[in-house]
Amino acid sequence: MGKVYDALKRADEERGRRVHGAAAAPAETPYSEPLPAGSPRPDPPRPRSLAFLAGLGRAQLPAAKETAGTLNKRRIVLLQPDSFVAEQFRTLRARLDSLAANRPIRTIGVTSALPGDGKTLASIGLAVVNAMQPGRRVLLVDCDLRKPSVASSLGLRVDAGLAEVLTESAPLEDALVRVEGHELEVLPVRAVPQNPSELLASEGMRKLLETLSGRYDRVILDLPSTLGLPDAKTVSELCDGVIFVVRADVTPEPEIASALDVLDRRRVLGLVMNGSEPLSSRYESMR
Repeated sequence: MGKVYDALKRADEERGRRVHGAAAAPAETPYSEPLPAGSPRPDPPRPRSLAFLAGLGRAQLPAAKETAGTLNKRRIVLLQPDSFVAEQFRTLRARLDSLAANRPIRTIGVTSALPGDGKTLASIGLAVVNAMQPGRRVLLVDCDLRKPSVASSLGLRVDAGLAEVLTESAPLEDALVRVEGHELEVLPVRAVPQNPSELLASEGMRKLLETLSGRYDRVILDLPSTLGLPDAKTVSELCDGVIFVVRADVTPEPEIASALDVLDRRRVLGLVMNGSEPLSSRYESMR
């Protein structure tokens, strides 16, 4: 099934041993060489990436219905900055910073195969811990123009958003919102347009990301889920890399493989397993 699936399988087996009380090696969180890819990029050489299996416990998984509890789960890193989940995102941030030493990684798309896998939780968590670094300017962009959830998850008042900026009905400055008490800015979605795919594929979107990457040290884009719609693929091609979110024991392996093929595995910086049992950290070579 490939290196990522081997990692997922090992994590599932480890959880099974813990549940049934079998003797096992100390619980660990593996980090790996990246997802299966084609030939390496010739110039510059493709940097090492990661498969990040994060123990984002089941209590932190978003539910299907938008409740106050669901919204709080998505902003858990804001509410509990010293929590285990927040530390997992800090580890992911450090690994991305390590990759960025080899090539520019300013714009990072976050997506999943299917809705409900936890991509918005991951987008918010990664953006928040990046904004915690002194002197780093960070922007979180909600690119889901069909079912946006970043603004509601963060409790933001939105007067203008991504669609208004792309249609030039509002300037960018009017659409940017700062999260109260935090050094994080957000470009949310206000109105759901009738032509989301066309707007995301427009020249205006490309120019907007160029502007944002020149203004911010890191731009995190909450993309729609990959399968069934062209939106995630379209925007991911404008990003420096993609983080792919898998929901443990839920996301079917065929859908994972299909989504990775759609995205182009060479563009995927790493994988986050959402909903795995909390495990202590280790580094494991998977060559």
